[in-house]
Amino acid sequence: MEKPDPSSDEDDDRENLIHQNEINNSPSPRSAVFNVGDGLDFRSGSPRRRFSFRKRYLFAIFLPLFLVLVYFSTDIRNLFSGELSSSFRVFDSLGHRMRESELHALFLLKQQRLGLLSIWNHSFSSLPNSTSEDLKLSLLRQISLNTEIQNVLLSPHQSGNSSNEVGVEDLDFVGSDFDRCRKVDQELSRRRTIEWDPKPNKFLFAICASGQMSNHLICLEKHMFFAAILNRFLVIPSSKVDYQYSRVLDVDHVNNCLGRKVVVSFEEFSEIQKKRLQIDKFFCYFSKPDYCYLDEDHVKQLNNIGVSTGKLESPWDEDIKNPSTKTVQDIESKFSSDADVIAIGDVFYANVENDWFGQPGGPIAHKCKTLIEPSHLIMVTAQRFIQTFLGNDFTAIHFRRHGFLKFCNAKRPSCFYPIPQAADCIASVAERSNSPVIYLSTDAADSETGLLQSLVVVNGKPIPLVKRPPRNSAEKWDALLYRHEIEGDSQVEAMLDKTICAMSKVFIGTSGSTFTEDILRLRKDWRSASLCDEYLCRGQDPNFIAENE
Repeated sequence: MEKPDPSSDEDDDRENLIHQNEINNSPSPRSAVFNVGDGLDFRSGSPRRRFSFRKRYLFAIFLPLFLVLVYFSTDIRNLFSGELSSSFRVFDSLGHRMRESELHALFLLKQQRLGLLSIWNHSFSSLPNSTSEDLKLSLLRQISLNTEIQNVLLSPHQSGNSSNEVGVEDLDFVGSDFDRCRKVDQELSRRRTIEWDPKPNKFLFAICASGQMSNHLICLEKHMFFAAILNRFLVIPSSKVDYQYSRVLDVDHVNNCLGRKVVVSFEEFSEIQKKRLQIDKFFCYFSKPDYCYLDEDHVKQLNNIGVSTGKLESPWDEDIKNPSTKTVQDIESKFSSDADVIAIGDVFYANVENDWFGQPGGPIAHKCKTLIEPSHLIMVTAQRFIQTFLGNDFTAIHFRRHGFLKFCNAKRPSCFYPIPQAADCIASVAERSNSPVIYLSTDAADSETGLLQSLVVVNGKPIPLVKRPPRNSAEKWDALLYRHEIEGDSQVEAMLDKTICAMSKVFIGTSGSTFTEDILRLRKDWRSASLCDEYLCRGQDPNFIAENE
């Protein structure tokens, strides 16, 4: 079979197309009216083809004109009036129902607001102070949320920057109380105290061995309570067996607050006792798991500075892992002695009259705000730092990280939060406090604090996180520490951080940290505690927790 010739197929197609064009272009009665002269001579094409070419252009010109005439002479929308009017009726009905729902929602919200305001106006005097403040804060949050919802519902119906927001005028009912982060009323008139009036030549030798400086300060405060109960002078431990307290505390401040000598340094004690540096009676508050919670090294260190300890004994069976509640009468009956020098060790975990002990200013009667506070040098240095970098309106956070991952994950729930979650929690508090800057006290690495800084954003604006910078001779805020040669001391710097945090408008702490607890103690004693103070991510569990080893 011969292969078809493509060229022949193309020629056949071309002939068929020409033939078909001749048929289509033949004159008809309809086309005759548009025959404007077959005699016109165009250089290309036949008269029929010239007419077809011109007809296309005429059609293109007259079609828009025809449509315009039709539009103005006839209501073209009537052509579709049936379907469109039905759709418009559906949408009108839906919009009407939505408006009715919005109005009903606004009515219910207004009724809710009236109920909340009624509760606010109710007297809270019969409630404990902490419960009253928590309830007030919860009410303020709900009233604020109510106002926000009403404004969202009204926003589509308001033009421009309308100032007629729902409920704004109602906020006057709280006056200055609407400051959600105002200071806590400590109710000092209800404070219960004990007089500390030592008997001559009767001493209590403080023993603190557990944890770091913050633990020791809490232990020292409890020793003061015990010394007041037992009517004894308190001997501050030697720096050779404990921290150098004189660098961070003013020991004389305690004596000045009581108006009498109640605390003596180890050097003063040595001078009074001459060569007889002996603990006549060594009581152990805890008997389990070890007596006095002391290791052999601590006892050896006491012996090395010339202090003989004698036998360790405990008047009761007390487990450090599960301390029972004790009273003043328990301490008097178990630790009273005719001996000149006694020691009680270690009392950090002691659970004695916690409500009394935890009062603002502590359980001992005195004329100051608190007995254990930073030295005057550290106080002034903290004030100078705040004046230089922060101003009076700042939030502070103690963000404990180093070594805390394993510690927190051993607890249920864990207290170690991923950086993004922590940033959200910090931003939430910063938004409530409306502080322009946050002081960051942390042992976290730069990789963590850098990420944290990038994520703490409020209303689209990053909130600066300020840390104490390295020493710079051009900056004078730390000159006092430098002149007294205590700059760079880790305990001085820790106490400086505590002091700055304690002076903040709002404080965010780390749950489980005694560093945080000591800051909270100072804030309570200095009357700087705020209703917005809280632990980081309070009420939340970490959104990711690693497995145990």
